[in-house]
Amino acid sequence: MKYTYQTSGTCSTRIHIDVEDDVVKGVSYEGGCNGNLQGISRLVDGMRVDEVLQRLEGIRCGGRPTSCPDQLCRALRAIRQQEGRQ
Repeated sequence: MKYTYQTSGTCSTRIHIDVEDDVVKGVSYEGGCNGNLQGISRLVDGMRVDEVLQRLEGIRCGGRPTSCPDQLCRALRAIRQQEGRQ
């Protein structure tokens, strides 16, 4: 299923995510640091959602309380909640 998440507190503005059977099938960002975000997107492709959460959740960017990887985790949690799963 494809989802779009509106980010908050980062240079990127949206994240487009494709998740099937709790596996990340694709991620793309709007805005932000293009090279870094392409790298994150390729690294998480094919990864189980729990593994993405374990590796990326809580990462901060500079003095900000969040980051683009952390926003991806927030998006994945929102997707789970929307699907009725925690």
